Amino acid sequence: MPRYFLELSYKGTNYSGFQKQENANTIQAEVEKAFLILQGQSITLIGSSRTDAGVHALQNYFHFDYEELHPQFLYKMNAILPEDIALKKINILPANAHSRFDALSRRYEYRIYRKKNPFLQNFALYYPFKLDIQLMEEAATIIGTKNYFFPFCKTNTQAKNFNCTMYKSQWVTKEDSLMYIIEANRFLRGMVRLLTASMLQVGRKKISIEEFNRIFDANEKCGFSIPSHGLFLTHVNFPNAYFN
Repeated sequence: MPRYFLELSYKGTNYSGFQKQENANTIQAEVEKAFLILQGQSITLIGSSRTDAGVHALQNYFHFDYEELHPQFLYKMNAILPEDIALKKINILPANAHSRFDALSRRYEYRIYRKKNPFLQNFALYYPFKLDIQLMEEAATIIGTKNYFFPFCKTNTQAKNFNCTMYKSQWVTKEDSLMYIIEANRFLRGMVRLLTASMLQVGRKKISIEEFNRIFDANEKCGFSIPSHGLFLTHVNFPNAYFN
């Protein structure tokens, strides 16, 4: 039976995350519902990266097994799906391909704007406070050297492994906006938001670089967080020529 990889993007504002949950509206539930309407049969989608409630994605993936899809599958699915979910591409891969386990890394961006702008309020965090960007860059560099992130995950996580391999951790500044970019092989629940919130505390000089560094060695949660609407999953990286 063919294995399909479905690439999609979405605005997470109206959803309780990526993965299907009981009594909650999720990205997976909406795509599975649209599939049932189009194909007349139900399937279970396997996702590559679980985004939390309110988090957006420029790129994410599902895989599923099915015999024969509608010849206008993408067009018809997009017509059925809500406007805040868009299917971008579909590929047929070998039966042993896996959207979650084969992914090499995930990249996130947390977006911040410094001057009030009503057109950004659902897609970035308004943060008008004075910040020491150099200190925040130092903190980002420290993150890039770490691999144990227990203090930077939500308390209700089911994870048993708190190790993540970092590939990128940096701040990008543009006039009235800031963007934190982080890439790793895997992420814990809430991890990017907790890291970003802690660095903002460093930037406001609420905590020192030394205190920030010591959080990684603590056996308790960092205690800082920020809203989900500024967070984007921007890229899921697979091996070269994976989709060829």
